[in-house]
Amino acid sequence: MTGKTAVIGLGKSGLSTVNFLIKNGVVPDVYDTREHPAGEDKLPQGCRLIKGELSGELLSGYDELIVGPGLSLALPALREAASRGTRIIGDIELFARYCKAPAVGVTGSNGKSTVVTLTALMAEAQGLNCGLGGNIGTPALDVLSEDRDCYVLELSSFELETTSSLKLAGAVILNLSEDHLDRYEGKMELYLQAKQRIFAHADKIIVNREDPATVPPDGHYFASFGGDEASYGITEKDGAAWLSCAGEPVMPVAALKICGRHNQMNALAAMALADTLGISREAQIKTLSSFAGLPHRCRLVRERNGVRWYNDSKATNVGSTLAAVAGLKSGLQGRIVLLAGGLGKGQDFTPVQNLLGHEVALMLCFGRDGAMLKALGPETELFDTMAEAVAYADKHTQPGDIVLLAPACASFDQFKGFEDRGDQFAAMVESLA
Repeated sequence: MTGKTAVIGLGKSGLSTVNFLIKNGVVPDVYDTREHPAGEDKLPQGCRLIKGELSGELLSGYDELIVGPGLSLALPALREAASRGTRIIGDIELFARYCKAPAVGVTGSNGKSTVVTLTALMAEAQGLNCGLGGNIGTPALDVLSEDRDCYVLELSSFELETTSSLKLAGAVILNLSEDHLDRYEGKMELYLQAKQRIFAHADKIIVNREDPATVPPDGHYFASFGGDEASYGITEKDGAAWLSCAGEPVMPVAALKICGRHNQMNALAAMALADTLGISREAQIKTLSSFAGLPHRCRLVRERNGVRWYNDSKATNVGSTLAAVAGLKSGLQGRIVLLAGGLGKGQDFTPVQNLLGHEVALMLCFGRDGAMLKALGPETELFDTMAEAVAYADKHTQPGDIVLLAPACASFDQFKGFEDRGDQFAAMVESLA
């Protein structure tokens, strides 16, 4: 890298970028609008930290800005810098410049973390040294290493906005549902355009054949996944449903430890990605047979008095809440009581309304946008906090029922993040007398 460089936004990915640049001989300036940005105490010596409102004039003095995913490219200072010829990239674009091993990428509204984790575990079961990073929580630059055999990247729409040259052996958009519309002027087409950037330099494109929005504009792709027998799908063998490839049975659906139809689709997507990396079917089956799911993703917390309590705090949008409910309703004898609320991010909650009185017997709403959820129908109650909703659920459920935390909202109104929300929920449930 040459020229004058600045990192915009500190936090986890910003600090990762700073450390990577310094390791490669570049000492950047760092800008952050916050008075006390996360990671400030870990900033290496010699790095200048400039706090406060961003100045387009100042930023225009740099050859390249590496902007954190939390910052919108529509910010006036960034727009001014770009108009004056300053390059604007993100840490994934920096990763692309240095990456030498094959990589696969996953984006979509729901299921990303499950699919990338499955794919990385399949690679490890094959004996490959695999780097897993990106939006899943470990910055991609932190896993970049000369001795890697491959990489698996979870990519958000925000990360893809600042990525233009990432070459991928396999790329998939899992699904598209309303999310982050507060960032995209309320327009789904802008959100979709950001997601579609994952296909720009992909050797093999994988799509969800049940979701037309995941197909690239030119209609060309390598493989698809879905619930029928085509490509990667579901077939019947000896009266049972099996995961399949090109109609050939691979393993019984019943052998999966992760439950629900959405997880069957996640498994198929992971198989398709693993195939682009040349991972054996044996390694894939071994992983799919043993993987029990991610924390905060439809995990059983406790069964108490015949009532099962599930933590799906990672359901931060409407689509993931619908998937969680669909995954748990199969074979259910009792009712589903849904806990939902938080920051709605400009979503349309109408699809949740369609669950009320059918799949969901009662929705307990809380948090900043809880009142918007409460307004969806009579099968709802409104509370200030999640703790109050948990106490109410404990008193108004009976054996055979399920209580599901799948909030359909972000958590930052009352919690540090979805992990904190899930941990607090689990602690509340464990402490019920």
